[in-house]
Amino acid sequence: MSATPTRQSVMRKLAIWLAVAAGLLLIVGANTHLVYVAVTSQPECVAHVRPGEGGVQPGSFSAADSACLPQPQGRGAPGSE
Repeated sequence: MSATPTRQSVMRKLAIWLAVAAGLLLIVGANTHLVYVAVTSQPECVAHVRPGEGGVQPGSFSAADSACLPQPQGRGAPGSE
């Protein structure tokens, strides 16, 4: 008996290694995309109910500690033009 690998076993091993490499590339690519989006995105402040505001409807939620400052009404405010 010969210890030389057959063509079929070599092709099987090659296919397994290619599948593993493709899976790793997919994981690295997805993680790279997530990091890119997290670093480059600058979400705007979203309108929400601020603590202490009146006229709150039941079931409304607010941020526990909003990092956004209230926008002044009038000149320069979004949607004022």
